[in-house]
Amino acid sequence: MLHAAQNLLLAASLTLIAGGLWMRDRLPGPEAVLPASLPEPTQEPERRAPFPVSAGGIDYTVRPLYRYELRGMVVSRHATSAWWDVVHRDWWGDHLNVVDLCVVWGETLRSGVHRRMRYASGTFTCYYATDDGEARQRFCPDEISNNHLLANDPAIVKRLRGVRPGDQILVRGALAEYGHAQGGFARGTSTRRDDRGNGACETIWVTEARVLRRANAGWRTAVPLGVGGLLLALALWFVLPPRPVE
Repeated sequence: MLHAAQNLLLAASLTLIAGGLWMRDRLPGPEAVLPASLPEPTQEPERRAPFPVSAGGIDYTVRPLYRYELRGMVVSRHATSAWWDVVHRDWWGDHLNVVDLCVVWGETLRSGVHRRMRYASGTFTCYYATDDGEARQRFCPDEISNNHLLANDPAIVKRLRGVRPGDQILVRGALAEYGHAQGGFARGTSTRRDDRGNGACETIWVTEARVLRRANAGWRTAVPLGVGGLLLALALWFVLPPRPVE
């Protein structure tokens, strides 16, 4: 009986892990889209002077250009702290860009066409594609942006790093240029939504970040629960190994 219970726990744990990994970043449909996620980003001239900030032991200068507010659904993300991202960490010494979020808003969300696209984030860019001809025609490239998010406030950094695809967010701050003297690193920002290609990403100094609605909470919980169950099942195998039948 105990051996059967161990097998059941192992199978259930593996199922939770597999299901959670498959479903935790699923994009919600239009029925789950909040009205607050639909408006296009807003920007206004910013008169704030350049200011110094520190992150990761490096001193940066941030130059705000426009006050900026971004709302929408995250469809892809890149964690700049990933172990394989040597560009931000080692080549540029860029610890201020804490995460990149690719965000969709407007009619693309309202119509549900966002779910008929595929998205992926690279070190600097967000890619989107589809094999659905109708979705390709209806998808509006002016309603998606890849956002390099800058922050050194621990609470904001934690909140931004906790955002996953499917979450609906509100980000306030400033479109900004920034850089540091070590290695002569400098980075700019797009100031329009209809540009494409290199330089089309928005660089935002974040002063406020909120998740308006989280997605797939159950599936995200399934992964750590499954890992815990798997560890327990393996521990039971070592502590109470199956006995041979004589």
